[in-house]
Amino acid sequence: MDRRRFLLTSLAGGLAAPLAAGAQQSGRVYRVGFLGFSAPDPSLDGAFRRGLQDHGYVEGRNVVIEYRSADGQMNRLAERAAELAAHKVDVIVAGSTPAALAAKRATATIPIVFPAAADAVGSGLVESLARPGGNVTGTSFFGPELAGKSMAVLKEAIPGITRVAVLWQPGAHGERAQHDMSQETEAAARSLRVRLQFVEARGRDDLDRAFADAAKAKASALVVLTTIMFFAEHRRLVDLAARHHLPAVYPWREPVDAGGLMAYGPSIPEMFRGAATYVDKILKGTKPADLPIGQPTKFELVINHKTARTLGLTIPPALLARADQVIE
Repeated sequence: MDRRRFLLTSLAGGLAAPLAAGAQQSGRVYRVGFLGFSAPDPSLDGAFRRGLQDHGYVEGRNVVIEYRSADGQMNRLAERAAELAAHKVDVIVAGSTPAALAAKRATATIPIVFPAAADAVGSGLVESLARPGGNVTGTSFFGPELAGKSMAVLKEAIPGITRVAVLWQPGAHGERAQHDMSQETEAAARSLRVRLQFVEARGRDDLDRAFADAAKAKASALVVLTTIMFFAEHRRLVDLAARHHLPAVYPWREPVDAGGLMAYGPSIPEMFRGAATYVDKILKGTKPADLPIGQPTKFELVINHKTARTLGLTIPPALLARADQVIE
């Protein structure tokens, strides 16, 4: 079996279903709103479009996608969400947790799908994973637990580290989820006898300063917490980490493909592709409240061995053996 295969625990049967015959035969053109924190990331947007095609939706023939972006400004999400609600789209796909929260505040009737929330319950998006309630559903992974495991993997890779910087984005998750993520990271650090320095980046313009703050704190490694903004800026994060000679662990594999050291987490593009399954079911008449929250069942450990050698690191053989992929 392909080790990168991705399954949604609650929708496995739906992914195996035939193409959406109803979408092909009804003659109706559905309007899908897409709300993003910034301009659509090509890999995520492409994955979502491929997901729609899997279910028989062809843009311009039976579906139209209306994009709205907050241009990287958190305070613009509410306005953009209201625009989509006013256009009475059939469903809103929210590309980040803040976007989903903004859409939820903008409408209680239009269905909302989030492709990759870090903690759907903790962020206040849904009441529970099994019974979302309301007009919101989608796919979620437990971001706080992922943050702690990333810290552990980094310490295993570099046993000698004693001070680690943690890059986070204020407002990227609900208040409870953000608190839980910080608490889980701090708990992992205490158990590993590592001191933390949290450095924040509210937007892309703050990234240079955040890395400079990490250097001033004499951090010897970096943990990147999950946000869609960091995903979109992952190449820049890799460049900044290399410039500051900071070994880093990321919550998705894309930075490692671009030259970052390590990643542990789910496939975000596959989660966006899976969001089309929710959209299809909703357009066929299923209520969001009746669609349990999906969860990835595969978390990848990817290590760039070439980058490790460049940084002068020797990754323990046991960790390399556990990796899903080692990039040479």
